[in-house]
Amino acid sequence: MQKVAASLAGLFLAGAAHAAAPDWSKVAATKMTLFYPGQSSLEWVMDKAEHSAVPDIVNKGRACAKCHAGDANEVGDKIVKGGPVGNKKAPIEPKPIAGKAGHVPATLQVAHDGSKIYFRLEWTAPKGGAPKQDSKNEVKETGLRVSDIELDAALRRIAENNRLGLSDFRTALERDGIAWAKFREEIRDEIVLSRIREREVDSKIVVSEGEIDNYLANPEQGAADANAEVMVAHIILRIPEQASPDQLMRIGAKAQAALAQIRGGDDFARVAASVSDAPDALNGGVLGLRPLDRLPALYAEAVQKLKPGEVSEILRSAAGFHIVKLVERRGGSAQPALAPLRQTRARHILIKVNELVSADEARRKLVSLKERLDNGGDFAELARLYSNDLSATRGGDLGWLYQGDTVPDFERAMDALKISQISEPVQSPFGFHLIQVLERRTEDVTAERKRLVARQVLRERKAEEAYQDWIRQMRDRAYVEYRSDER
Repeated sequence: MQKVAASLAGLFLAGAAHAAAPDWSKVAATKMTLFYPGQSSLEWVMDKAEHSAVPDIVNKGRACAKCHAGDANEVGDKIVKGGPVGNKKAPIEPKPIAGKAGHVPATLQVAHDGSKIYFRLEWTAPKGGAPKQDSKNEVKETGLRVSDIELDAALRRIAENNRLGLSDFRTALERDGIAWAKFREEIRDEIVLSRIREREVDSKIVVSEGEIDNYLANPEQGAADANAEVMVAHIILRIPEQASPDQLMRIGAKAQAALAQIRGGDDFARVAASVSDAPDALNGGVLGLRPLDRLPALYAEAVQKLKPGEVSEILRSAAGFHIVKLVERRGGSAQPALAPLRQTRARHILIKVNELVSADEARRKLVSLKERLDNGGDFAELARLYSNDLSATRGGDLGWLYQGDTVPDFERAMDALKISQISEPVQSPFGFHLIQVLERRTEDVTAERKRLVARQVLRERKAEEAYQDWIRQMRDRAYVEYRSDER
């Protein structure tokens, strides 16, 4: 039997640095039983006509494990055999799956590092089951899923960024010939890929203390880089792992031919679209406007020598051959690397949107709480009672927040508030918030904060290189079988 472990980390503050995973050998474990996994739908669990425990779940927040501690084996075995359960004494699964286990013993561990909470669930895959997904597909093997609620929230943010309501945004897409269902699934795929990138690439980037020391030892250069924004376009010609000399020669010749085309007057974007292996090739290889110090080191060094419109020589990295064009440069005058920062001390009440709580219901709850606060209610007490955030135990207090520490929707609403003022319900990717600003201050940046900012700059600088390298490894490990249609 195969042992399986799944981990999840949750974080409210968006600007915090990546933390190392806990040492699970030192974390206490709780043994539990999962009964008839994957078949008892949430719709059945929350149906009062079927499930007598619904009031306890909704009103008291009682967990399934609390009610079923001790009888999970019995309940699961009854369900898996097609036996009657619930108030109506009807089977959850009228056509039981032959050989399916009725219960699975599992071990749960929970850890917290001050900013993230980590969950680890470990179980032994029961005998008799068959894999339901392609075991050779590393993307599918991650088990990452994006729920419809998460997807709808992302689509609303995209619509708002285009200054449209969701229905108007859908109409505009369909008017341009873009099918809504297809667009939804493309956005879902992008969210999954971004989460895979965070897990497989970003979380594994290491920035040494020596690199931070070196960055801080050159503040004038760091300041110039931080204040210069550049728009860059690029072409990548990838080389496979363990490439032969002949392969290197052929790919290098292709890069030389592409550079000759560009310098001969051909449009960079057209050449990129035809030869580049980068994901953004069809967009002309444009990376968008970003601070110079956020570019990969290879690109940043090349761009510093270019004027707008100029193209670099062929650059070489472990990923392959690169050609870089400087499209635009803005700023770049040396200033103090880190000016004094404004801090805000705030607290909030969060109502999350999920399968049980719709967006409209979450907003209504906060409107009701806002009325109570306007009539003298105690913010901290209401946060302890109703907030779904980890800060609820502290009365919703988030402590001192730097600019960029929270997600943009939250920060914009917070910055618009006066001291002691309470916001109207504010939507963010996490749900809906009531926000109150308690204090504000401006302070010189501490040494610790300087090191944190330097670490983030260096991490972002490495991130693109690491991502491209990961893509190259995935492609090299991929197996493609070509089959002829000939009979």
